[in-house]
Amino acid sequence: MVVLLIPESSYDHSVTLNCHNITGNGPIRRVALYGKGGIGKSTVASNVSAALAEKGHRVMQIGCDPKADSTRLLRGGSKGPSVLDSVREGRTGLDGIVSEGYAGVLCVECGGPRPGTGCAGRGIIVAFETMERRCAVETFRPDVIIYDVLGDVVCGGFAMPIRDGYARDVFIVTSGETMSLYAAANISEAVHCLREDGCDARLSGLIQNSRDVQGEDELVSRAAGSMGTEIVSRIPRSRTVQECEAAGKTVIEGAPDSPQAVAYRALAAKILAATEASEGGLRQNYTQEDYS
Repeated sequence: MVVLLIPESSYDHSVTLNCHNITGNGPIRRVALYGKGGIGKSTVASNVSAALAEKGHRVMQIGCDPKADSTRLLRGGSKGPSVLDSVREGRTGLDGIVSEGYAGVLCVECGGPRPGTGCAGRGIIVAFETMERRCAVETFRPDVIIYDVLGDVVCGGFAMPIRDGYARDVFIVTSGETMSLYAAANISEAVHCLREDGCDARLSGLIQNSRDVQGEDELVSRAAGSMGTEIVSRIPRSRTVQECEAAGKTVIEGAPDSPQAVAYRALAAKILAATEASEGGLRQNYTQEDYS
């Protein structure tokens, strides 16, 4: 028996807003970080978000993982309510699903089904649709959106940021470990296949989150070559990361003058240089039919 995550009848259609009445801020950089679970995507994403926010960017980080812990380090170590929590509890509007974290980063967690009761990929679809209906992007006006996406399985829901135009630039976080590289290859193949189907998303590079594997640099360089892409940054392994995480902080906040913070700021600058702002966000092409 297939159990749906949330019945269609329980969607919050009653709170659909006319997003045309909310003035947006124009084109947005839309970036997705994919990678194997446990590789450090959320740590990388949160530090990049913090570094960009410190430079004056209006950043929205969206966690696409049923654990709903992507933005924890931006919230002082605490987990907040998810978009799907708000749908299940019948709450409307954006209160409680978009919160402000360190340096003003806008924190969003898609969330997922209760364990054993549904599909996490389907949960991402529902969460995105809910944010669109509630005009999240038009209301908060980010100029950078970072999607932190679980990449062990690139199914329909987890591929949604790529497939449906939510993210244009895809970066894969990997190490030199075998399973991490295996997941990276699958994600790369998914991006290329979706591009062939007409999707605008592109693979913009690998981010090496080093684990001190023997020959790691060479292994990741070889993988990048086989994927036809480049290594954007090699983040060194450092105890500073664990020390800051234990305090519920990003390295940018907890150890701002450390070499590791310098590495994350350099990565943030490279991501900006490698991406372009484009029309879209969580609500892309408006037509009159959207509001009829």
